[in-house]
Amino acid sequence: MTGYPNGLVGVLTLMMVLTFSAPSMGMTPKEQNLPTPLGYVSDYATLLDEEWHKQIRSVCKDLETSSGIEMLVVTIPTISPFPNAQDYASRLYEAWRVGTAQQERGLLLLVAVQERQAVVAVGKNLLPVLTPQQLDEISLKHLRPMFGSREYGINIYRSAVSLSTLAARAPIQKEKPQPQRSAAFWMNIGVVVLMVYALWRFTRPERRHPFPRWKKGEYWGTGQGGFGGNFGGFGGGTGGQGLR
Repeated sequence: MTGYPNGLVGVLTLMMVLTFSAPSMGMTPKEQNLPTPLGYVSDYATLLDEEWHKQIRSVCKDLETSSGIEMLVVTIPTISPFPNAQDYASRLYEAWRVGTAQQERGLLLLVAVQERQAVVAVGKNLLPVLTPQQLDEISLKHLRPMFGSREYGINIYRSAVSLSTLAARAPIQKEKPQPQRSAAFWMNIGVVVLMVYALWRFTRPERRHPFPRWKKGEYWGTGQGGFGGNFGGFGGGTGGQGLR
């Protein structure tokens, strides 16, 4: 934590949510003494009026629609019984599975009123575009003044816009191409068809004669015997008449 004038405390922490502690694996939010998500915006501390709630939700929704990055905003009265806001945000990020479907492309902005702390949990694949320096700038402009002025709506909204703008710079991850099983499938079908066709060709009854078409006298041959059986030759039929 850092000390501020008038005894106010504000914290903006960059967190890499890479691994989770064994006791919390597979546990529901209720089992971890955590609230359940209420959508893009979970205002458990009732800091936001309807209009600010709607605008912040719109920022989160637009970010996910355009880039696939999931950003949630959470306000809570206190982090108790957790020792610090960082631990609370980490457990919340894990329990709600923020960014899991987007391959660790998630953000969670947590605001704790009693402790006057704000924490940002960042998925590992967004770290290149969300640096500690950039988060410190958001903290100085919006989050630290928020705890003094108590203008939560506008400052949380501006923080969400700033985080969304930075996160949107992350490259869109393409889905891994599915195995091309269709080509192999059709190749196998083609082989089967060719085998069936070949079997049919060589097992027809007419294949018993080595030259089936010659057998029927359909073609003229060059060997002895003239035009073949269909014409009957030149013998017999003209015999006895002689030539005049």
